[in-house]
This record gives sequence, C-alpha cells and structure tokens, in this order.
Amino acid sequence: MGTWNSFVAIGDSFTEGLDDWRSDGSPRGWADRVAEHLAYGGPGPRPGFRYANLAVRGKLLDQIVEDQLPVAERLRPDLVAFCAGGNDLIRFSCDVDDLARRFDAALGRIAATGADVFVFTGFDLGRMHPLIARLRGRVACFNEFMRVSAERHGSRVVDLWGMAPLADPRAWGPDRLHLRPDAHRRVALRVLETLGEPVTEDWRVPLPDGARAPWRDRQLDDLRWMREFAMPFVRKRIQGRNTGDGFLPKRPELLPLDHGVAPQG
Repeated sequence: MGTWNSFVAIGDSFTEGLDDWRSDGSPRGWADRVAEHLAYGGPGPRPGFRYANLAVRGKLLDQIVEDQLPVAERLRPDLVAFCAGGNDLIRFSCDVDDLARRFDAALGRIAATGADVFVFTGFDLGRMHPLIARLRGRVACFNEFMRVSAERHGSRVVDLWGMAPLADPRAWGPDRLHLRPDAHRRVALRVLETLGEPVTEDWRVPLPDGARAPWRDRQLDDLRWMREFAMPFVRKRIQGRNTGDGFLPKRPELLPLDHGVAPQG
C-alpha cells in the first residue's frame, strides 16, 4: 500500500471514463473510482488527497504527450496513470515498433518526475466483432513492448488482457469500444490490486449466466453497430476529424475530490 496524496490520470476515453456515466451525464470511469477509493476507502481516508484527470477522448499517443504530459510534469503528483496508444492501434495502419519507441520515451519522462507510475496492457479483443478482433495480434505485440518499457522504467503494469470478464461482450457499451459501468468498476479493482490497496470486492467474479441472443438478433445488432458506430468512425477518419475535437480535460488541476467528484457506490 502506498502513501500517495496526489494522483494524475493521463490518457484517452478509457481514462476519461466513457461509457460510465454519472446522473448529470458526465463520465466517471475507473480513474475516478480509484481516486475515490484512495481518498475515502482502504484502511482510512487520506486527508488532503488531490486528483486530476487530464484524459480526453480520441487522443493519440503524440497528442497525449504534447498536451497532457507537460501538465503532469508541472503538477508533480505522487501517482500517475499513463494509458496511451490505444487509438493509434485501431487506426487503418500502425507501425507498432515506432509506437512502442514513442511510448517508451513518454514513460521515461513521466518516471523521471519521481512519481509512482502504472500503465495498462491492451484488452483481449478476440471475442469482439470480427473487424475489431483483427487487431488482436497488433495489440498483443504492443503489450509485450509495453511490458519491457514498464520494467525498464520501474512502472507497474495493470494487466487488462488477462481480465476474463472483460472478454465478455456484455462488458462493452453500444460502440464496442468503451466499457460499461460494471467493467469500469472491475478495472478500478484491478488497478487497486496492482497498487497493493486493500479492496473488499473481487474483479474476477464471472458475469451472471445469460441466454445467448438468437442468431438473427446478433446479426441485426452487428448491422446496427456498423451503421451507427463503425461507418461514422471511418467517415471521421477520412475527413480528418477526431473524436476528441472540442473536448477539454474534466479535471485539469490537482484538487480535492469534493471539487467535482463525490464518492459513489
């Protein structure tokens, strides 16, 4: 268990918290859940604990390095979550070796601040839609590069690939790219476990058994996904538009949790 009094989360939509919505329509996500536990949970509260979340949906690794990393270097937190590269991996083409080199350089900069740093492997996409599952080998390759980089810089690794509940399609939202609330809860538990923080729940508990949807319903759902999510995503890429255009970080400064994030169950 660490003695962290400040936590900064860097990344994209996964770290911002899409599709884990609060009642006011703002994203919560695993990072807010981890911050809430560090501030209010465990063996006792941490008075004065501060949290910033710099993540913005749709951002590529180089954008995260340019926009978010300097802020984290300025804030000098005790603990940093660094998750980047996922949006690069799902682009039409990706040089995984070059991406890994740039990731390593960024991680080196974060580690040089003296913070405790943790990073994430990519998800196992094997049970997703065939168009998404085709990226499985690319993600697995980047995972291995990332593990080497984490060892080089003394960072912890949160293994999302090995989280069996996240391989269930029910863990994913309608766009099949963002986690539902229960999946964000499980990721938060996995992070806390990796950090050595005491928790009372187990992320390994299987999802409840459910009847498999009829074949026709599955095909209709695939068509809906193609029409409502996949094709608009491709269209944006062709037009040079990004998902995160116009969005700003939800917590750009290190502040106590009562400034914008309240403890929830």
